[in-house]
Amino acid sequence: MKKNVLITGSSRGIGRAVASAFAEKGWGVCINYIERKDLAEELRDEIISGGGRAIAVKADVADKEQVEEMFKSAEEALGPISVLVNNAGISCHKQFQDIDMATWHRIFDVNVFGCVNCVNAALPYMLHEHEGVIINMSSIWGHHGGSCESVYTASKHAIMGLTRSLSAELAPSHIRVNAISPGVVETDMMHNELNEEELEALKWEIPLERFGRTEDIAKAALYIAEAEYMTGQTIVLDGGYLI
Repeated sequence: MKKNVLITGSSRGIGRAVASAFAEKGWGVCINYIERKDLAEELRDEIISGGGRAIAVKADVADKEQVEEMFKSAEEALGPISVLVNNAGISCHKQFQDIDMATWHRIFDVNVFGCVNCVNAALPYMLHEHEGVIINMSSIWGHHGGSCESVYTASKHAIMGLTRSLSAELAPSHIRVNAISPGVVETDMMHNELNEEELEALKWEIPLERFGRTEDIAKAALYIAEAEYMTGQTIVLDGGYLI
Protein backbone atom coordinates (compact mmCIF):
# COMPACT_ATOMS: atom_id res chain seq x y z
CA MET A 1 0.00 0.00 0.00
CA LYS A 2 1.22 3.49 -0.81
CA LYS A 3 2.13 5.61 2.20
CA ASN A 4 0.50 8.98 2.71
CA VAL A 5 1.17 11.85 5.10
CA LEU A 6 -0.87 14.94 5.96
CA ILE A 7 1.05 17.94 7.27
CA THR A 8 -0.90 20.90 8.65
CA GLY A 9 0.43 24.37 7.97
CA SER A 10 2.70 23.14 5.22
CA SER A 11 2.67 25.88 2.60
CA ARG A 12 5.80 27.44 4.10
CA GLY A 13 8.37 27.20 6.88
CA ILE A 14 8.87 23.98 8.80
CA GLY A 15 5.75 22.37 7.37
CA ARG A 16 6.89 22.97 3.81
CA ALA A 17 10.27 21.37 4.52
CA VAL A 18 8.55 18.37 6.12
CA ALA A 19 6.27 17.96 3.11
CA SER A 20 9.19 18.10 0.71
CA ALA A 21 11.20 15.58 2.73
CA PHE A 22 8.38 13.03 2.80
CA ALA A 23 7.71 13.53 -0.91
CA GLU A 24 11.37 12.84 -1.70
CA LYS A 25 10.99 9.50 0.10
CA GLY A 26 8.01 8.57 -2.06
CA TRP A 27 5.18 9.46 0.29
CA GLY A 28 1.93 10.90 -0.97
CA VAL A 29 1.59 14.33 0.63
CA CYS A 30 -1.42 16.40 1.65
CA ILE A 31 -0.30 20.02 1.92
CA ASN A 32 -2.53 22.06 4.19
CA TYR A 33 -2.78 25.84 4.11
CA ILE A 34 -5.11 28.58 5.30
CA GLU A 35 -3.81 31.73 3.54
CA ARG A 36 -0.96 31.04 1.12
CA LYS A 37 -2.74 29.13 -1.62
CA ASP A 38 -0.05 30.24 -4.06
CA LEU A 39 2.76 28.66 -2.05
CA ALA A 40 0.79 25.51 -1.33
CA GLU A 41 -0.03 24.94 -4.99
CA GLU A 42 3.54 25.76 -5.99
CA LEU A 43 4.80 23.04 -3.66
CA ARG A 44 2.16 20.62 -4.89
CA ASP A 45 3.21 21.24 -8.49
CA GLU A 46 6.88 20.81 -7.63
CA ILE A 47 6.20 17.44 -6.05
CA ILE A 48 4.05 16.24 -8.95
CA SER A 49 6.54 17.44 -11.56
CA GLY A 50 9.20 15.44 -9.74
CA GLY A 51 7.13 12.28 -10.09
CA GLY A 52 5.49 12.41 -6.68
CA ARG A 53 1.91 12.51 -5.44
CA ALA A 54 0.49 15.57 -3.71
CA ILE A 55 -2.66 17.56 -3.06
CA ALA A 56 -3.08 21.05 -1.59
CA VAL A 57 -6.12 21.62 0.63
CA LYS A 58 -7.28 24.79 2.36
CA ALA A 59 -8.58 24.24 5.89
CA ASP A 60 -8.52 26.06 9.20
CA VAL A 61 -7.46 23.33 11.64
CA ALA A 62 -9.43 25.07 14.39
CA ASP A 63 -12.62 24.22 12.47
CA LYS A 64 -13.61 20.58 12.98
CA GLU A 65 -15.79 20.42 9.85
CA GLN A 66 -13.05 21.87 7.64
CA VAL A 67 -10.59 19.33 9.04
CA GLU A 68 -12.96 16.45 8.30
CA GLU A 69 -13.42 17.69 4.74
CA MET A 70 -9.65 18.00 4.33
CA PHE A 71 -9.09 14.38 5.37
CA LYS A 72 -11.88 13.26 3.04
CA SER A 73 -10.28 15.13 0.11
CA ALA A 74 -6.85 13.72 0.95
CA GLU A 75 -8.10 10.15 1.14
CA GLU A 76 -9.99 10.48 -2.15
CA ALA A 77 -6.93 11.86 -3.95
CA LEU A 78 -4.13 9.90 -2.30
CA GLY A 79 -5.54 7.14 -0.14
CA PRO A 80 -5.71 6.73 3.64
CA ILE A 81 -3.46 8.91 5.82
CA SER A 82 -1.04 6.81 7.86
CA VAL A 83 1.11 9.66 9.21
CA LEU A 84 -0.22 12.93 10.60
CA VAL A 85 2.11 15.85 11.32
CA ASN A 86 0.40 18.50 13.43
CA ASN A 87 2.55 21.45 12.46
CA ALA A 88 0.10 24.36 12.10
CA GLY A 89 0.62 26.96 14.78
CA ILE A 90 0.48 30.66 15.58
CA SER A 91 2.24 32.71 18.22
CA CYS A 92 2.01 35.95 20.16
CA HIS A 93 4.97 37.91 21.50
CA LYS A 94 3.46 40.26 24.08
CA GLN A 95 3.54 40.97 27.79
CA PHE A 96 0.95 38.93 29.67
CA GLN A 97 -1.23 41.89 30.63
CA ASP A 98 -1.44 43.00 26.98
CA ILE A 99 -2.84 39.70 25.68
CA ASP A 100 -6.61 39.82 25.29
CA MET A 101 -8.80 36.77 25.72
CA ALA A 102 -9.60 36.60 22.02
CA THR A 103 -5.89 36.00 21.39
CA TRP A 104 -5.73 33.30 24.08
CA HIS A 105 -8.69 31.52 22.53
CA ARG A 106 -7.41 31.77 18.95
CA ILE A 107 -3.93 30.46 19.80
CA PHE A 108 -5.34 27.53 21.75
CA ASP A 109 -7.93 26.89 19.01
CA VAL A 110 -5.17 26.54 16.41
CA ASN A 111 -2.22 25.15 18.38
CA VAL A 112 -4.06 22.74 20.67
CA PHE A 113 -7.60 22.14 19.43
CA GLY A 114 -6.37 22.12 15.84
CA CYS A 115 -4.22 19.18 16.84
CA VAL A 116 -7.20 17.53 18.57
CA ASN A 117 -9.37 17.98 15.47
CA CYS A 118 -6.78 16.41 13.20
CA VAL A 119 -6.12 13.48 15.50
CA ASN A 120 -9.85 12.79 15.69
CA ALA A 121 -10.03 12.79 11.89
CA ALA A 122 -6.99 10.53 11.50
CA LEU A 123 -7.83 7.96 14.17
CA PRO A 124 -10.67 5.94 12.54
CA TYR A 125 -8.35 4.60 9.82
CA MET A 126 -5.39 4.16 12.17
CA LEU A 127 -7.47 2.29 14.76
CA HIS A 128 -8.99 0.07 12.09
CA GLU A 129 -5.59 -0.81 10.64
CA HIS A 130 -3.81 -1.03 14.01
CA GLU A 131 -1.02 1.24 12.79
CA GLY A 132 -0.23 4.88 12.32
CA VAL A 133 2.05 7.71 13.40
CA ILE A 134 1.14 11.07 14.91
CA ILE A 135 3.82 13.74 15.17
CA ASN A 136 3.01 16.90 17.11
CA MET A 137 5.01 20.12 16.90
CA SER A 138 5.79 21.58 20.30
CA SER A 139 8.57 24.10 21.03
CA ILE A 140 11.45 24.65 23.42
CA TRP A 141 9.25 27.31 24.99
CA GLY A 142 6.94 24.50 26.02
CA HIS A 143 9.84 23.15 28.12
CA HIS A 144 11.48 26.33 29.31
CA GLY A 145 8.97 29.16 29.15
CA GLY A 146 9.91 32.55 27.81
CA SER A 147 9.36 36.18 28.62
CA CYS A 148 6.45 37.62 26.61
CA GLU A 149 5.59 34.10 25.38
CA SER A 150 3.01 33.06 27.98
CA VAL A 151 0.15 32.08 25.69
CA TYR A 152 2.40 30.35 23.14
CA THR A 153 4.32 28.55 25.90
CA ALA A 154 1.09 27.35 27.51
CA SER A 155 -0.21 25.98 24.21
CA LYS A 156 3.03 24.15 23.43
CA HIS A 157 3.25 22.70 26.94
CA ALA A 158 -0.28 21.38 26.41
CA ILE A 159 0.90 19.67 23.22
CA MET A 160 3.58 17.77 25.14
CA GLY A 161 1.04 16.61 27.71
CA LEU A 162 -1.34 15.51 24.97
CA THR A 163 1.48 13.63 23.25
CA ARG A 164 2.39 11.68 26.39
CA SER A 165 -1.21 10.80 27.22
CA LEU A 166 -2.15 9.81 23.67
CA SER A 167 0.97 7.69 23.26
CA ALA A 168 0.01 5.59 26.29
CA GLU A 169 -3.61 5.29 25.19
CA LEU A 170 -2.88 4.39 21.57
CA ALA A 171 0.17 2.16 21.99
CA PRO A 172 -1.92 -1.04 22.33
CA SER A 173 -3.34 -0.19 18.89
CA HIS A 174 0.20 0.15 17.52
CA ILE A 175 -0.27 3.86 16.88
CA ARG A 176 2.81 5.83 17.84
CA VAL A 177 2.60 9.42 19.09
CA ASN A 178 5.67 11.61 19.44
CA ALA A 179 6.55 15.30 19.38
CA ILE A 180 9.30 17.58 18.17
CA SER A 181 10.34 20.70 20.07
CA PRO A 182 12.24 23.00 17.71
CA GLY A 183 14.40 25.78 19.04
CA VAL A 184 14.86 29.01 17.11
CA VAL A 185 14.38 28.08 13.46
CA GLU A 186 14.86 30.30 10.40
CA THR A 187 11.23 30.98 9.48
CA ASP A 188 8.97 33.96 8.78
CA MET A 189 7.59 33.64 12.32
CA MET A 190 11.04 34.17 13.80
CA HIS A 191 11.68 37.32 11.77
CA ASN A 192 8.20 38.67 12.47
CA GLU A 193 8.69 38.48 16.22
CA LEU A 194 12.33 39.51 16.71
CA ASN A 195 14.41 42.31 15.25
CA GLU A 196 17.95 41.79 13.91
CA GLU A 197 19.62 42.94 17.14
CA GLU A 198 17.54 40.50 19.19
CA LEU A 199 18.24 37.69 16.74
CA GLU A 200 21.98 38.29 16.83
CA ALA A 201 22.02 38.24 20.63
CA LEU A 202 19.91 35.08 20.68
CA LYS A 203 22.16 33.28 18.22
CA TRP A 204 25.12 33.55 20.56
CA GLU A 205 23.13 31.88 23.33
CA ILE A 206 22.99 28.74 21.18
CA PRO A 207 26.01 26.45 21.72
CA LEU A 208 26.08 25.40 18.04
CA GLU A 209 26.16 29.13 17.15
CA ARG A 210 23.44 29.00 14.52
CA PHE A 211 19.68 28.94 14.23
CA GLY A 212 17.92 25.78 13.20
CA ARG A 213 17.03 25.15 9.59
CA THR A 214 13.67 23.87 8.50
CA GLU A 215 15.45 20.87 7.00
CA ASP A 216 16.72 19.93 10.48
CA ILE A 217 13.15 19.53 11.69
CA ALA A 218 12.07 17.69 8.54
CA LYS A 219 14.79 15.07 9.05
CA ALA A 220 13.55 14.48 12.59
CA ALA A 221 9.97 14.04 11.38
CA LEU A 222 11.08 11.43 8.86
CA TYR A 223 13.09 9.64 11.54
CA ILE A 224 10.10 9.51 13.89
CA ALA A 225 7.84 8.21 11.11
CA GLU A 226 10.19 5.28 10.61
CA ALA A 227 11.32 4.65 14.23
CA GLU A 228 9.04 1.72 15.00
CA TYR A 229 9.98 1.36 18.68
CA MET A 230 9.61 5.03 19.58
CA THR A 231 6.52 6.50 21.22
CA GLY A 232 5.67 9.06 23.89
CA GLN A 233 8.86 11.01 23.27
CA THR A 234 9.61 14.65 22.55
CA ILE A 235 12.75 15.29 20.53
CA VAL A 236 14.36 18.66 21.30
CA LEU A 237 16.17 20.23 18.32
CA ASP A 238 17.59 23.49 19.62
CA GLY A 239 21.33 23.49 18.92
CA GLY A 240 21.92 23.01 22.64
CA TYR A 241 19.99 26.09 23.77
CA LEU A 242 18.38 24.32 26.74
CA ILE A 243 21.59 22.72 28.01
